[in-house]
Amino acid sequence: MAKVTVVIPNYNGINFIENCLSSLMDQTFPDFDICVVDNASTDGSAELIGEKFPEVLLIRNTENYGFAKAVNQGIRQSTSGYVILLNNDTVTDRDFVRALYEAIRKDGRVFAYQAKMLNLYDRTKTDSAGDLYCALGWAFAPGKDKDAARFSKDVKIFSACAGAAIYNKELLRKTGYFDEKHISYLEDVDICYRARIEGYVCRFAPKALVYHAGSGVTGSRHNPFKVRLSSRNSVYLIYKNMPVLQLLLNLPLLLAGYLIKILFFTLKGMGKDYLSGLCEGMKLCASGRKYPFKPENLKNYVLIQLELWINVIRRITG
Repeated sequence: MAKVTVVIPNYNGINFIENCLSSLMDQTFPDFDICVVDNASTDGSAELIGEKFPEVLLIRNTENYGFAKAVNQGIRQSTSGYVILLNNDTVTDRDFVRALYEAIRKDGRVFAYQAKMLNLYDRTKTDSAGDLYCALGWAFAPGKDKDAARFSKDVKIFSACAGAAIYNKELLRKTGYFDEKHISYLEDVDICYRARIEGYVCRFAPKALVYHAGSGVTGSRHNPFKVRLSSRNSVYLIYKNMPVLQLLLNLPLLLAGYLIKILFFTLKGMGKDYLSGLCEGMKLCASGRKYPFKPENLKNYVLIQLELWINVIRRITG
């Protein structure tokens, strides 16, 4: 039984997947498996994987199910105690798997460890050093496009970006796997929010390096599809994870956050996409289920709330 399984969701990743898998073949840590879940690619990337990387387990879906369902398929297929999720538009450092495995195995309360994601085209810049979430209803990566040298410490983060992170599979079973209602975007914040409610922690592993193209398949940081789906999921994330009293406590800041986003995306010509996503999110809440409140987790809710307020200041001050 391998100690780690690397799960890579793929959709039309012909420009990236070969370099991604080739870098994994050159790891210093030998005891891991690779599973690629292909979401009905039409560009020949699935065929390339089968031909050039026969040692990789390839799951081929007949339609594009999105990120959340694809990674859940890979997680369920794995028999290892730890699972690394990795975007297909990445290239890994030779010690990538070893660094993540050695970091997470030291502490059984760590739910996830995120790798240090650097810009593939400018490796002096950070793509992500962990995600934060604030009471405005925004998830953000404070390290985005910053000097990579600034992020060199193993620190707590609110959530791990699932583009390059390792998860404790035993804890995944306790929190539940990725919520497939999200389809794609913010599913990683949602799952780590649940882990935080249960008292687990997420951390940043600066020695685990991965180089990320970013928006490799969608093509840009902001596009109508991403804006609509992210907007939709942001509403569902709040509804699902915040008890009613906490939601009411944050309501003024949440409304302010959504108004700012409406203005921002309207100026970018995607205001209708953002508003459409908000409407879809409200409908999704009606069919979704709230994460159950447990009195024994009250302390964790209080700590999370304090962090949500602190992160508003961090987001505003940059």
